[in-house]
Parts: sequence; structure tokens; C-alpha cells
Amino acid sequence: MPLDRRTFLGSSAAAGAGAALAGGVAGPAEAVGRQHGGGHGHGRPAQRYSFTVLGTTDMHGNVFNWDYFTDKEFDDADHNDVGLAKISTMVEGIRHEKGRRNTLLIDAGDTIQGTQLSYYYARIDPITAKRGPVHPMAQAMNAMGYDAAALGNHEFNYGIPVLRKFESQLDFPLLGANALDAKTLKPAFAPYVMKKLRSPEGREVRVAILGLTNPGIAIWDKANVQGKMTFPGLEEQAAKWVPKLRSMGADVVIVSAHSGADGTSSYGDQVPYVENAAALVAEQVPGIDAILVGHAHVEIPERRVVNKASGKEVVLSEPLKWGQRLTVFDFDLVWERGCWKVERVGSRVLNSNTAVEDRKITSLLLDEHRKVIAYVNEVIGTSTVAMTTVDAPWKDEPIIDLINHVQAETVKAALAGGEWAALPVLSQASCFSRTAVIPAGDVTIKDAAGLYPFENTLEARLVTGAQIKDYLEFSAQYYVQTAAGAPVDTSKLTNAGNTPDYNYDAVSGLTYEIDIAKAAGSRIANLMFEGKPLDPAAQFVLAVNNYRASGGGNFPHVAAAQQVWANSDEIRNTIIAWVTAAGSVDPSAFASVDWKLTRDGTPVF
Repeated sequence: MPLDRRTFLGSSAAAGAGAALAGGVAGPAEAVGRQHGGGHGHGRPAQRYSFTVLGTTDMHGNVFNWDYFTDKEFDDADHNDVGLAKISTMVEGIRHEKGRRNTLLIDAGDTIQGTQLSYYYARIDPITAKRGPVHPMAQAMNAMGYDAAALGNHEFNYGIPVLRKFESQLDFPLLGANALDAKTLKPAFAPYVMKKLRSPEGREVRVAILGLTNPGIAIWDKANVQGKMTFPGLEEQAAKWVPKLRSMGADVVIVSAHSGADGTSSYGDQVPYVENAAALVAEQVPGIDAILVGHAHVEIPERRVVNKASGKEVVLSEPLKWGQRLTVFDFDLVWERGCWKVERVGSRVLNSNTAVEDRKITSLLLDEHRKVIAYVNEVIGTSTVAMTTVDAPWKDEPIIDLINHVQAETVKAALAGGEWAALPVLSQASCFSRTAVIPAGDVTIKDAAGLYPFENTLEARLVTGAQIKDYLEFSAQYYVQTAAGAPVDTSKLTNAGNTPDYNYDAVSGLTYEIDIAKAAGSRIANLMFEGKPLDPAAQFVLAVNNYRASGGGNFPHVAAAQQVWANSDEIRNTIIAWVTAAGSVDPSAFASVDWKLTRDGTPVF
């Protein structure tokens, strides 16, 4: 049944927090549970109750098993499938097996960004417009009967107004105990929800779901949240809220955390809170039974972490991104000494490629799906040759040069006639997708947008030659050290130290070599500007995306560098507009081999 949102959110953040503190109970799921046998004192059977919590995370705007960038059914090397429509079929199957009233469905964030479907309803036909549409993710999740979802960092990509509108369209709460109003330091979203289940004997079982989001939002979406919201650490806020939930009578405490489990942070010490803190929460905060993990895009069927204070195990599970997996937590409770005790918790993940799409979901959103397909197939220009990113992680490819060319030209035009117009402009770009293609012939919106799947915007920062050298050395950590003369296997050459592709930057406007035979930190060789060795003291303007400029990836210098220009339009749109204006994309006009991999000076390729 739909939740009464007034339980959680008032007319202001403070009111919302107050309402949550006042009770936080909504949508009781009155249930006749499943009973298990077993002896319990004087020959009487113990009262037992079992229930199941289903979890998704990092859906990133995926409803259909469809790739809008290739305009065909989604597929990958492991033959994963994606989308809420497939997840819905699996959820309904488990509800039928376990009893609908003995199941809960939750999510761990990153819901409204990632596909052209989600982009279309944030920017092209925005949900914030007067009498605007209902977001497809809201429609699907409402139809599936979600009980709660944690906030992800990408929820903030389109700005707080879009997020608040999306929140208002949901029949369940968006949770974020560590998303605080910057002025009052009170929760800006509902911190938790308390769900009521019922045992076969009619005993109430209170299940608290605490939502935690990522402290990195303060960096990654600084432009949208600075001065409005603040994001303290997960451990700190869990330690505050879990005892409150227990004192309110929670029999079971589940955390939905948009935070990975490995204890690392991509932003170094720029924020004094851990990015991937789920296991730390389990270890440090007593009173938690299970954690649905998000953010890291890895699969964790079941991980058990021992809490240091209580000695009890906490079960963690993370389903793979985009709806490729569904986490299933099974809880067994026993009634002892006047209260429920958690006797056992287990978790597993199910692969969505075994499920058909739920027609309830696909038929609900077929019109929206067709609108977006028509939009992404609009022709905006032509290309003289085909370009792909297949080799871009280890070669300077024209398709990445296109991104850098558009960014550099945009910044030069913006600075023309001003204080910084005389400075040379460099640009950074990453290979965000290894399957992006600009075909020969007609170029569509989906082709151009496929180069840039993220909602990053463009900035210009002042840097020196010495800082650029440091920047390139940091970027070159991406490569696995490979001795001169040793075989080169491109499948094992990149992503050293689990560095994702989007944290390897190629910089245009310079020429340089990356010697992968050398240790990280001493790989950049023959760094030249206009045919001469780069002057460490020379000044440059760096065209850089806002994620990197805000400290994303923890690259040196750029976050502290002076900003001389910034744009609010997505780089994706800037590329689309450039192709539209140019009419024709001709790599001979902008592409050049500015960098290459070497070993002791000998080119690798």
C-alpha cells in the first residue's frame, strides 16, 4: 500500500526530519507470517517468524533491457541483462513463494541518472515542468511496490529541484540520514522508515530501514549542494541513529547504504569521511543486522563482518549494477524472553538474465521508451570515417580527440577577449565506454551522447607546466607495470590498482610518452609543448570536467586551481551542439597522436 509521505516529509527539511523523529512509521505491512517448528522450553514450540528483504542498487535509469546508446537489447560479455522490468518479475516470483506480506523491497541509490531514458525526463521533457511527466523510474518503482530507497550521489546530478520533484512522485521515502540541511544540520530527507510485519501468532515485528548516502556528494556535486546540504560520515550517523531505532522498538535493523564495502576513498583526504564505508559501519556500529551495499558496482552475494563491540555478525550484500542482480536477504527470528531475536541472516544474489521482462512494467512505460528511442535516433550531422573507443584505453584515438577538441574550442571561445585569452588551452578526456562508436555517415544524438554517459559539465582551471606533469604521472598509474620485451596483453594492461577507465585522462595540447616499464610516478617522458620541453613555470588553461575539477579521482592540483570559467550545460550536450553546428565530423581537422605508450623509449604499439 502507498506510504503516507506526511509521516516523513513536511514543508521543509526540518519539518521532514521532525516528522521522522516523531515516529518514522509508515505503511504497516500487516502480515500472516510463515511459521517454523522447533522446541522451546517445557516442550512448547518456539514462536518463529521468517521474512525476506529484496534489494537493488545503482539502477541508473534502467527500466527496460535496452541500451539506448547502441539502440538495441542490452548485452555484454557475460550476457547480463538490465532493468527494473526483469527485476520486477523476480520480485513477484519471490513474493509468491514467500508470501507478499513477508517481503520488503528496498534500493541503495543512484536511480535517476545513467541512461537516455532518465536524461530525457530530467532535461528534454523535464519532470519539473508545469504539469510535467512523472519520472519513469518513479512509475516503475511505485508499480513494483518499493518500501524505501537510499539516496545515491547521482541523485544530485540534475540539481536539488529535480531530485525533490522525483521524491514527491514516489509512493515510498527516499532515505538519507547523513544528508543534512547545511543551515540547521537536521536531516534534509527522512533518515529511516519503520515497517511492521506480523508473525503467525499476530505478534508485531518492527523492521527499521536506515538510509545512508555518500559523503563524496559534497565534492562531486559541489555546484548543486554547496551551502544547501552537507554530508557527514556514514559511521558517525549510523552510530547516532541505530541506537534510536533500537530504543523505538526495532526488532531488526537494516541499513541501505550508498557506499561500497572496501574502505577506500577516490577523493583522498579532501573530505574527512570514507567513501566506501559499508563494512566500517558494520564493524563499528552495534545493533545492525544487515546492510544492502551500493555505489561500488561490484557483486557481493554475501559478506559477513563481525561487529567489534557486540561480536555479532552483520551480513552485507551488493547486487550488481543496473538491475543485473537482485539481492535476497532471508531473516529467521525467534521469540525469546518477551522479544524477537534474530536467529539467522543469510543473503544471496539472483541473476536477472534468467527472468523475462514483467509486462506490467514494460506496458506502463512503453510510450516513454518509444519517445526516447525516437529522440536518440535524431540525425545531427555526418562523419567522414568511423571512429571507436575499442583501443582508446591504450592508444590516442581520434574519438577521444573529438571530446578534447570540442572542450578546448568551447573554452577558447568563452575566454576570447578576456584576461586569460592569450593562454594556451589544454583539455582532459577519458574513455568512459569501450564500446562507443561514431559511424561513418549519419551521426545521431545517441552516437554523440555515447561518448559521454555522465552528466559532467565543463570548467576551465589555471595550471602550470609542473602541475600538468604531476597530473599526467597520476593518470599514468592506470597502467600495469610491464617490463621491456615482455608480452603485452591489452586485457591485462590497464586498470592497475582497480583504477576505473573514467579515472584515466588523456590530455590534449601536449605531446608525451608513458613508459609502462617504469614504476608509477616516474612514467612521463618527452613531455613537450609546441615542439619544446614543457616549461614547469608556464601557465595553461585546462578544460576539465566538473567531476575532476571538484576532486573526483583525487588528481593532484586541479581541485585547488583557480577557476576562470564554468558552464552549466552537460559536456554531452556541448558535443551534440558542436556536431550539429559543424554538420560534418572530419578527424583530419582535429585528430593527432599526442601520446603513446613506450617501454624504455620503444613504442608498445
